[in-house]
Amino acid sequence: MTSTLAVFGGKPAVTADGPHFTWPPIDDTTHARVAAQLDEAISIPGRSGVVAELEDSLQEYFGVRHAITTSSGTAALHATYWAARIKPGHEVIVPAWTFHATASPLFHLGAVPVLCETGPDGNIDPNRIEELITPRTRAVMVTHLWGKPADMTDIVAVANAHDLVVLEDGSHAHGASIAGQKVGTFGLASAFSLNGPKPLSGGEGGFVLTDDDDTYHRVITLAHYNKRAKTEIPEGHPLARYAVTGAGLKLRIHPLAAAIAHDQLPRLDGYLAGRAEIARYLTGQLARVPGLEVAELPEGVVSSWYGLTLTYRPGELGGLPIERFHQALIAEGGTEFDRPGSTCPMNQLPLYQQPGMLFPGHPRSHRRYKAGDFPVAERAHASVIKLPVWHREQDLELAEQYVRAAVKISDHHKELL
Repeated sequence: MTSTLAVFGGKPAVTADGPHFTWPPIDDTTHARVAAQLDEAISIPGRSGVVAELEDSLQEYFGVRHAITTSSGTAALHATYWAARIKPGHEVIVPAWTFHATASPLFHLGAVPVLCETGPDGNIDPNRIEELITPRTRAVMVTHLWGKPADMTDIVAVANAHDLVVLEDGSHAHGASIAGQKVGTFGLASAFSLNGPKPLSGGEGGFVLTDDDDTYHRVITLAHYNKRAKTEIPEGHPLARYAVTGAGLKLRIHPLAAAIAHDQLPRLDGYLAGRAEIARYLTGQLARVPGLEVAELPEGVVSSWYGLTLTYRPGELGGLPIERFHQALIAEGGTEFDRPGSTCPMNQLPLYQQPGMLFPGHPRSHRRYKAGDFPVAERAHASVIKLPVWHREQDLELAEQYVRAAVKISDHHKELL
């Protein structure tokens, strides 16, 4: 019998030409702004030009007093921790499942990342934070994984009860919100990435948000020595005398990246509205497919839909392994069906198992993590399949083809056993 499955030679369900997802959307306006920036300046050492324009726009969009651009999201996280006065020996509670840069800057500060179990969605479990608090704990860092906001009400309540600083990694979640309050505005400070596929992109770059003046001055000291530090750190501030050197690092955003991000920011809410429409279609359709489970968003929670995650249930398909299911999806032309790799439970990474090789003398209080330490996060990661979420009305036809691919594999799963 000839199979209809593409993995066995059948016609693929997804027939659209690739690539099926590119980001950010670049048009003639974007090209013009980048070209104009090339003519204006390709280095901006102070807070002026497109860098100032982008920071002002970010402050207005998020409703915060300070936005400071950086060279990457990782740099923004590093600056956030330093500005929050995280010091050698301090412990910071972080979600076990996130991109490693959420926590890896802590090693450079001599601090200890303490991994916390997550819910099945990958966001930190507020009910597991308290058991990890010690006299050395100083902060809780929250990731809003795949653009879905974490439970900030309970997280902030636990942190406040123990006098801990709340920090946010919003790198997946630009424009996401809880009850109308934007992600990145719940704690002392937040860090965002502007890396290629992020909801708001400059190709590369990042930024820090805060309402706290001292935190702002400390971010400037770490990331923007000399001109910005001399201009923006007030005379008489303890850090003012270090303005020329700062902390010895330069973490500035490139003006061309700033120009791209500044071009994209006014479009962001439109992108998010379009993604929400496509996500509504995808979740409604894929939730009906045996073998796949889609979680609903809680009331009042708005995702940025950086990714739409599907939980694979092999028991509904005769025990078909996820690897075989995923392979069949790719064969059907659904090349954007992804199994996350580097964004994974960090206890599985050598850096969090044996940091001493890269950071000799790292505090002995560091827990020696191993596979199996975080069963909820590890099971969820092992069973997740992720899709990007398109944003244009004309993308609906492509989304329909991806749904057909999933339905086809589910319907014909016995041929794969």
